[in-house]
Amino acid sequence: MYDYLIVGTGLYGAVVADSLKRTGKSVLAIDRRGHIGGNCYTENVDGINVHKYGAHIFRTSRKDVWDYVRRFADFNHFVNSPIANYHGKIYNMPFNMNTFNRIWGVVTPDEAKAKIDEQRKEIVGEPRNLEEKAISLVGRDVYEILVREYTEKQWGRPCSELPASIIRRLPVRLIYDNNYFNDPYQGIPIGGYTSIIKKMLDGCEVRLGVDFLKEAGTLRAQAKRILYTGPIDEFYDFRFGPLEYRSLRFEHKRMDDTDNFQGVAVVNYTSKDEPYTRSIEHKHFEFGRQPFTVVSYEYPFEWSPGVEPYYPVNDEKNQSRYEQYRALADSDGQVFFGGRLGLYRYTDMQDTVITAWQMMDRLNH
Repeated sequence: MYDYLIVGTGLYGAVVADSLKRTGKSVLAIDRRGHIGGNCYTENVDGINVHKYGAHIFRTSRKDVWDYVRRFADFNHFVNSPIANYHGKIYNMPFNMNTFNRIWGVVTPDEAKAKIDEQRKEIVGEPRNLEEKAISLVGRDVYEILVREYTEKQWGRPCSELPASIIRRLPVRLIYDNNYFNDPYQGIPIGGYTSIIKKMLDGCEVRLGVDFLKEAGTLRAQAKRILYTGPIDEFYDFRFGPLEYRSLRFEHKRMDDTDNFQGVAVVNYTSKDEPYTRSIEHKHFEFGRQPFTVVSYEYPFEWSPGVEPYYPVNDEKNQSRYEQYRALADSDGQVFFGGRLGLYRYTDMQDTVITAWQMMDRLNH
């Protein structure tokens, strides 16, 4: 019998598996997909590491997190500086002085601030939704060009019906700086994320193509404790109804007729005229010099049970439903829930590492 069964070999499950292994615990890790790595999975295409489930850029402000992930790979000095394409016009992201100069022709921070202050006056009181929050941050013009249509494509509903909390992920700067993140540590693992996950799982038994819910009886008997990183509502057979998500479809294209398709790793398409939200040219993550390139397009669509879930819809209805599932989980002494789907919470990669460490604190008590 194993000490632990970990269901899901994404970053969260792999970090917990690595930590358990270092304390002398025996671990069986399973995944219903045919590969390890979860949504961090990268596939090597003739030297280009393709992020098969969307761009993953590691960044953190915590040195202990940075030191931890660098145990498993060397990281390059990639800095995330995406651009936005709105009807063929290019704007720098995040919102910074380059963006404001492009939209308004302003040159100094004071000019940009005056323009934003003038336009944010239309919002009185505390913002009630994403639309009001965005306008209160950057004004009506930036909202209309770079936020509204992109966000409505991504979430499949009007910005006026989305919670204001979603927009907090977009930094706003009154400096000429296209670095999307403020974190001092940022980069891409040389060789891709799959090699990191493989090293984390080294010393554990790994079985792929295994669906826990279809073999629960047999698998439960093989371990003293279970860490489940799949959807918590699915685990309990949707007892209180399904939790809602947005999903993504990816279209990957190899282009042998060019070695540089878009000149940057990530382009956001902020107009509703394009059905996709982003295009990703993977070779730029690792400064590749291959004579060809691979580009991926992200198409958001409405989730339904049986479809791969990506972004939790953390509105009041779904959060209340999740709390019912969490209360049920708290009463189970054998099964613990973690990760994006187990906790019904979107987390960046550094937060995933931190929450995995927090789970270790729970498991050690």
